[in-house]
Amino acid sequence: MSVTAAKGFTAAGVNAGVKTADVRDVALVVNLGPIKNAAAVFTTNRCQANPVIWSRQVIADGQVEAVILNSGCANCYTGPEGFQATHATAERVAEKLGVSAGDVFVCSTGMIGTQLRLDNMLSGVDMAVAQLSNQGGLNAAEAIMTTDTVSKTAERVSPSGYTIGGMAKGAGMLAPGLATMLVVITTDAVVSSEDLDAALRGATRTTFDRLDSDGCMSTNDTVVIMASGASEVSPDANEFADLLADLSHELAMKLLADAEGSAHDIAIEVSNAASEADAVEVGRTIARNNLFKAAIYGQDPNWGRVLAAVGTTKAEFDPYDVDVEINGISVSRKGQPDQDRMLIDLKPRAVSVKVSLNAGGHSATIYTNDLTHAYVTENSEYPS
Repeated sequence: MSVTAAKGFTAAGVNAGVKTADVRDVALVVNLGPIKNAAAVFTTNRCQANPVIWSRQVIADGQVEAVILNSGCANCYTGPEGFQATHATAERVAEKLGVSAGDVFVCSTGMIGTQLRLDNMLSGVDMAVAQLSNQGGLNAAEAIMTTDTVSKTAERVSPSGYTIGGMAKGAGMLAPGLATMLVVITTDAVVSSEDLDAALRGATRTTFDRLDSDGCMSTNDTVVIMASGASEVSPDANEFADLLADLSHELAMKLLADAEGSAHDIAIEVSNAASEADAVEVGRTIARNNLFKAAIYGQDPNWGRVLAAVGTTKAEFDPYDVDVEINGISVSRKGQPDQDRMLIDLKPRAVSVKVSLNAGGHSATIYTNDLTHAYVTENSEYPS
């Protein structure tokens, strides 16, 4: 049920012709309350789309009544006309729902530099409002897909009686700053805007922000969470944060599994680092190393490329006291070969790379994919 798994929410996904004539491309999620608390995180890219600029203003007071989303057009670098299209979309949602446009979040995904088909978008708003339902979450999740091959949803139910539901889109440009990713999360728990913000930032820090599929950062990335309070349950803060992080991890892994053209999902665990920042830097550097990623695609456990990548970082470690393990096989220890790398089977999709820096007690895991012919083909032909 996605974003409508939590009580107090309705949603819809419709075909408005924003993208093409035969797929859903406009989604709407509405918080019916009784509370309308919300929090959000956005791309860290300095070049930001009009919907991000708008929604940053909306979230300032911690209140969101509805989220309107479209696929097929990023509405980014489209000048005053593009910002007016975002504003007009929010105004139309507000008019139809009887709320303030200042409480309507707007999200877009698609091509940069093309104008949004505003007439189609406004018609889409009208259709979505007419089709709002507490069963509409799956249609909404489908409507935000771009190069995604499947829609992505998740939900968690707490033993204390509240629910968290979510939907996500993203299949390329998956890098820190949240990926080319739109995520809407809902909960019927009674949670303040401040607590939602703290829990969301904690969750994204170790899930979406650790997803680095191709090292490219989008202009439209948005993760928003809304609380309706409809369950009347005020959750334990730690339990809520853990449940939200667990749901976010599931959605992030679904993004990873659907990354454009990928053949392997790679978890890079860096341990025994002097700091968490060092562990993240080392993991991210490996994840962005095209030689390493190409080797995994070719089913070549070339651990030398792992160490070569580690050596380009500023992390604290002794270059001759670093250990590398691939899929459970120790291939390098303390500056020399260990077990035969040909013992490693890279035919399965899941790949585990473990690097011990032997410099401290901190760790982090970065998730990435291999570099494939299909990835290059898809992105060289986009949007044809």
